[in-house]
Amino acid sequence: MAPLMSFTGPKRFLVMFGGGGAIMVGLVWLWVLTMRLAFLDPEYPAWHAKQILLANCDLGDTLILGDSRAAAAIIPARWRISATNLAVGGGEPIEALAALTRALRCPRPPKRVILSLDAVHFTEPDLFWERTVRFGFVDAGEIATLRDVSHATGDLSIYEQRDTSGLPFWLRDEMYRVRFPSLYFSSLLRGGLLLRWPRNRAILKASLASHGQYFFGVALGSDKVAPDGLLLKFQPLPVLEWYFNRLLEQLEVRGIPVAFIAVPMNDDTERQVAPNVRSAFRTWLAAFETRYPGFQVVGDVMPHWPDAFFGDGFAHLNPQGAIRFSTGLERCLEPPELLAECVQKLQDGRLITQNGDSTAVRPNLDVGALSVQVEPPHSSQPAPQSSVPAPQSSWPP
Repeated sequence: MAPLMSFTGPKRFLVMFGGGGAIMVGLVWLWVLTMRLAFLDPEYPAWHAKQILLANCDLGDTLILGDSRAAAAIIPARWRISATNLAVGGGEPIEALAALTRALRCPRPPKRVILSLDAVHFTEPDLFWERTVRFGFVDAGEIATLRDVSHATGDLSIYEQRDTSGLPFWLRDEMYRVRFPSLYFSSLLRGGLLLRWPRNRAILKASLASHGQYFFGVALGSDKVAPDGLLLKFQPLPVLEWYFNRLLEQLEVRGIPVAFIAVPMNDDTERQVAPNVRSAFRTWLAAFETRYPGFQVVGDVMPHWPDAFFGDGFAHLNPQGAIRFSTGLERCLEPPELLAECVQKLQDGRLITQNGDSTAVRPNLDVGALSVQVEPPHSSQPAPQSSVPAPQSSWPP
């Protein structure tokens, strides 16, 4: 009879080491799957709040889709009309379509959509893999759709964006699908496994209470030039053009009207915008107005406000700027004001609310809870900030 295999010495060590390693990987994997609120960066809970609102179909009559400027600028919890802000940091037509797709599954879909995307979010990749995929905002089927659309349009700029792992793309996609721990290693280190839990829980609660709105920079002003001012020409990426068309197509089929309303950038950025960028952006959007009768571009596509209303170097409105814009926009959405005329006045700073001041709102804004400091979308360095004079009630003259 052959002797039993002995697990002493090196063999036993290797078995125990391998088994312990497998258990550790399994525990970390379970943590990644179930406790992302404990370690992901502070913007995750704001995104997660939007996923919860979508899952619960707690959306109201008006849906806001767009990028970080819209996420900060529009505060639906303060409106008398029911609405939800599903705009996200780095949002592009891909994220807008993902949110709309889920909203349309609800028994009571939205009656209208406000769409707000700056020109940059049609012309270059942003945070799809760093935020959208890591945060679980799209599923495996939607990643597969991006792959197919990217190959069909010949535009792989987003699907193959910033991949330095050397892994086949199909394997990367599968790793994201199962949330393989190595993809979250840097967040686990920075977040200390659970150190972000208290603040992230507070941000989640606040984001749910605000119906999706959240802030980025909250400084008393910024005169820094945002990426819009660096665009040399407006040339949309084919893959993003496909998604934008698909978004409008879905809304047209459902008979849901959509208004494209741009959030202001700061004056210093606007002064750097190339004239051909503004005109090309407006002309491009006009083609979709012709194609889809339910789509309307309302007001200026690149409006601007004084620097004092902005909180960081990416032209996000600070709390005072957001209150002014959101309160004015609510007025524009209420009859009998003509939407286009009203929004143009709001963008120009000429709109006065029924209270006589476009900053007069109910005092229930928890700025501290809603302020989210996130990794800058276009740089590995912190967003530049500056202090400029605080907003004066006399603006506009």
